[in-house]
Amino acid sequence: MKIYQQHDWPQTLEEAIAIQEKLRNQTITEDKLPETIKYVAGVDMGFEADGTISHAAVAVLSFPDLQIVETAVARRPTSFPYIPGFLSFREIPAVLDALEKVRILPDIILCDGQGIAHPRRLGIASHLGLLIDMPTIGVAKSLLIGKYDEVPETKGSWQPLIHQGEIIGAVLRTRTGVKPLYISSGHRISLPTAIDYVLRCTTKYRLPETTRIADKLASSR
Repeated sequence: MKIYQQHDWPQTLEEAIAIQEKLRNQTITEDKLPETIKYVAGVDMGFEADGTISHAAVAVLSFPDLQIVETAVARRPTSFPYIPGFLSFREIPAVLDALEKVRILPDIILCDGQGIAHPRRLGIASHLGLLIDMPTIGVAKSLLIGKYDEVPETKGSWQPLIHQGEIIGAVLRTRTGVKPLYISSGHRISLPTAIDYVLRCTTKYRLPETTRIADKLASSR
């Protein structure tokens, strides 16, 4: 997989903030998708040896039948500390290693984490999407920033996630009576389309099959 945009990986928080501020206005939150979506992928991370080893996993599924067609994992030393709001600097290097092993290129990547639902509008899904110039969606299990009204209990219900007067994502119920997920545009995809693909990738579990399978791969030893 080609890396379209590169930068030096930061050693300090100040360097990381500068990169986020530089890239934040480059994200595209409109639909710039292939005409036909044939493959979707999920990426997720695990850590080993007390967090010193990053373990990234990619699962590529056919779409719309959601059958696994390829998986890849990669391990490398962790080079950035755990700091909320800066997880992309900790996780993306290993994710890129895993993506380089994939032979079947996905049309959309669903990331375990935030897209633009981020203090500087550059969560891991947006950051990754910019680096590889591919459509990405943030699918987070927990709230980072923003406020929202109560989401109805039925599957498919959602409420806008708002931060500083801006809609930055959606709080989406992917299963009736189950805790919602936090969906946001990563890159080259609009919020309504992101919600649609998350729901179309979700079967009987809370997580879409893409990130659910990637999560299991990233957690395996």
